[in-house]
Amino acid sequence: MRKTATKQSGKIPAQPGPREVASVQPGVPSAAESVIPGAGPSTRPGERPTVRLRDAGPDDAPRYAPEWLELREGPDAAARAADLLDPLRIRLANLPGKAGLVIHDLGCGTGSMGRWLAPRLDGPQHWILHDRDPYLLHFAAVASPRSAADGSRVTVETRRGDVGLLTPDALAGASLVTASALLDVLTREEIDTLAAACTGAGCPALLTLSVAGRVELTPSDPLDEEIASAFNAHQRRGGLLGPDALTVACEAFSERGATVRLNPSAWRLGPAESALTAQWLRGWVGAAVEERPELKERAERYLQDRLEACRAGELKVVVHHSDLLALSRPTGGAS
Repeated sequence: MRKTATKQSGKIPAQPGPREVASVQPGVPSAAESVIPGAGPSTRPGERPTVRLRDAGPDDAPRYAPEWLELREGPDAAARAADLLDPLRIRLANLPGKAGLVIHDLGCGTGSMGRWLAPRLDGPQHWILHDRDPYLLHFAAVASPRSAADGSRVTVETRRGDVGLLTPDALAGASLVTASALLDVLTREEIDTLAAACTGAGCPALLTLSVAGRVELTPSDPLDEEIASAFNAHQRRGGLLGPDALTVACEAFSERGATVRLNPSAWRLGPAESALTAQWLRGWVGAAVEERPELKERAERYLQDRLEACRAGELKVVVHHSDLLALSRPTGGAS
């Protein structure tokens, strides 16, 4: 049975168990043996972890473990583009006839987006947390914030669901749609569906931390670019957009009349983030080798060298992301 989680300073308590340990896949460097689910390639080709509900059976284990999501929560919070909050606040303050905000968080994971955003917005808020994994939804609910920036009450509910099934009706009454690290694991069709649902409901969307396909490692290595290229190809498997998602999303929202803003939101990882950097490295290299098995021997040496530099505090990594704010035109006098 699963243990009951408790709220501890906004963090998700670690939950030991077999679901949190990824098995090593053929072709993945041996240094990836301890990779946390979510930091590396999926356990089955085309696996779509926190978003899809259809075709998911009762034993369909998620890819993302709470440990991975907790490791990245601090760097995620530091990276998100705070400059997008002022235009968002202006839009939310001008919502007609609203006694409070209703915010849909898609693919919420353990709820880090709510913990970051809710205390930065004024007024009563009701968060509707969407994810296909009830295990993560449970954590998101118990660790959600309880008060807004001005002390107003914040409440939550959870829903299992599929972003591919969103409609304007499903977002009726919504003040805002949010998501974090979501766009790059969607297809073009799913991004079109998301944009159509948000713009059809006149609802703004704040979609953060989408991968941009660029990584900088210091000191550099001749294999950096080759690993990055193979990783980006892996991200596009099965029709997923990977680093192309931002361009597609901007087009999808703009074509439907929304005003779109993009701001950079890079991870900047140094010695203080060595645990996250090590996990990211294992997953990054593992996915590259899964995409291009001929890299295995060189990648194994590369990964060992990079992990050694990470342990010594000598490695710095910038993983480029972007945040997207889409301000849809209000419809029918309501957002």
